[in-house]
Amino acid sequence: MSLCKGFGGAAGLTALLLGATALAGGALAATPAMSPETHSLSVTESTFGTMPDGKKVEMYRLKNANGMEVDMITYGARVQAIKVPDKNGKVDDIALGFDNMKGYLGPDDPYFGATIGRYANRIANGKFTLDGKTYSLPVNNGPNSLHGGTTGFDKKVWASSEIKRPGAVGVEFTLFSPNGDNGYPGNLAVNVRYTLDNHNDLLIHYSAVDDQPTVINLTNHTYFNLAGAGNGTVLDQVAMINANKVTEMDNTEIPTGKIVDVAGTPLSFITPTAIGANIHADNQQLKFAEPKQGGYDFNYVFNNPGDLNALAASVTDPKSGRTIEMYTDQPGVQFYTSNFLNGVKGKDGKIYQHWGAFTLEAQHFPDSPNQPSFPSTVLKPGEKYSQTTMYKFLPTNLPS
Repeated sequence: MSLCKGFGGAAGLTALLLGATALAGGALAATPAMSPETHSLSVTESTFGTMPDGKKVEMYRLKNANGMEVDMITYGARVQAIKVPDKNGKVDDIALGFDNMKGYLGPDDPYFGATIGRYANRIANGKFTLDGKTYSLPVNNGPNSLHGGTTGFDKKVWASSEIKRPGAVGVEFTLFSPNGDNGYPGNLAVNVRYTLDNHNDLLIHYSAVDDQPTVINLTNHTYFNLAGAGNGTVLDQVAMINANKVTEMDNTEIPTGKIVDVAGTPLSFITPTAIGANIHADNQQLKFAEPKQGGYDFNYVFNNPGDLNALAASVTDPKSGRTIEMYTDQPGVQFYTSNFLNGVKGKDGKIYQHWGAFTLEAQHFPDSPNQPSFPSTVLKPGEKYSQTTMYKFLPTNLPS
């Protein structure tokens, strides 16, 4: 009898995950009532829109004492907006996205703000072999499968509930992905929790269980522009990535299997460097990422993999003074400079231009199911997938 059947089908598997979540403690702890010292934090729910079948899409707004707001929608468990003050207290929305469901359901959506799964990034030729069986996935990115396939987690409406606990507010998203969903094996129950505190920390915790061996790699695909979404390019913003190596890729952005040192090359951000400083460099890897003009779309291999206390990456906008810092327990990050974003009409009618944002997608490596030397992404029955990533937004101490 499968784990799913033994626990009452989809509902039982999801209940098993939520039970494990409640017992785990820490970032997975149950959510007691708000304490008096957290009165400055709030979470509110409203209707964002509807799906073509009439299903409602809800929005949750998280607020803290510093004037920071994070809006999330149940379609794709997405970050829809992040409003952060600059060094002078001026608030801008720094996350790209759309004002309504028409935008998210249209052809121009490049995964804005989405939770990505079952497998973030690319799998070569849409195939992998697990325990002697080959699985075929939808091919939706040249010859490869990208971000879980044609109807990945970004295109699902997730169940949701508010989180209110001492020191933080948030939203919990839950999804059941049945056996064979986009070709992946196993009945998978997924839980993603986003919480915001008064330190401007946006914490994301992912967990999942499955009733048969599968592969999984989850991430968040928010497009950031620290000057404000739609306010020019990010080429002058200064990035630091605590990684000396990347997974080398071919012309379809699939890893060759080599992990190469990038010190002293245009791919290195170990020393804080403007994103645009070397983006036009005559470098084959940059051309693979964006053949015409160059660009970054690379999996950086962290120097301190798995260390949630180590600064993994940061980006600063010198003009506004806004900084984002990322901390994660994942072994790598996909740093992408929106190379194929060009003229998308986003929120408030703003046009999102080429190189108009960057992403920091904490994750395991692309094509790991086909790369035995890479950290494993296999999830087996009886195990629990777990991932924690935190984005910290500065400055936090602002005049009232």
